[in-house]
Amino acid sequence: MNTLPAQLPPDDDDAQIGSIYSRRRALKLFGIGTLLAGGAALAGGGGPGGAGPMNPMGTSAGTTGVTGLPGCVVRPEQTQGPYWVDEKLNRRDIRADGKTGAVKAGVPLTLDFVVSRVSTSGCQPRADVMVDIWHCDALGVYSDATDPGYSTKGQNFLRGYQRTDAGGKVSFSTIFPGWYAGRAVHIHYRLRTLDGSGKVTSDFASQLFFPETLIDQVHATAPYKSKGKRDTLNATDQIYKNGGSQMLLTTTGTVASGLHATFDVGLNLG
Repeated sequence: MNTLPAQLPPDDDDAQIGSIYSRRRALKLFGIGTLLAGGAALAGGGGPGGAGPMNPMGTSAGTTGVTGLPGCVVRPEQTQGPYWVDEKLNRRDIRADGKTGAVKAGVPLTLDFVVSRVSTSGCQPRADVMVDIWHCDALGVYSDATDPGYSTKGQNFLRGYQRTDAGGKVSFSTIFPGWYAGRAVHIHYRLRTLDGSGKVTSDFASQLFFPETLIDQVHATAPYKSKGKRDTLNATDQIYKNGGSQMLLTTTGTVASGLHATFDVGLNLG
């Protein structure tokens, strides 16, 4: 079992980044339909060159883009954590290790992102956004990492990126994540935009969470159950406490047949 270091590094998962605003407060500050392009300062990571993720109204499974702007909910930026590695793996299915070909076992999870551009004229699909995801396997192990109890340097399972299509969408095939000491169950994601030369012009990282009842159902199956009972719930996770409810995924499907989730996120970027 992994243990937390006595003193956490600056980029560890216990640090929250940015400001969090509820939908009601965001609407009060901006007014319905008058969200300014300069409103990035209100979202996590706001500021010069920062990305301000927001959740367009009408989020639901199967959404392919949101038009109109009755109001947007600010998504909080959260730490990228100590396990971020820019593997530059452009792939939809992230379950396998690129070197060995071994596929990680676990409950199948299809995770869709729908990325929109937020402006005064509305929320429109945002193409060509680089979306990375990474997370631990069913037993709490990350690839390409050295941690108490394991070293997976050179491996790249459960990591990858895609660029959004004309509808602002990407879809990943992965597995439901396991747990490790001190953290609730989560998936990391990163959104980046690039200029014509490939230079990153905006960069936003945060985390996704799951309902406790669903986690219990998944973790009662193999191979998750061999890890034992998790030590941290959403309610006791330091990251979840700071805006995690705005990152809580709603899934369809079943544990037996596989799960599906769609996450809508808007960027007030050019």
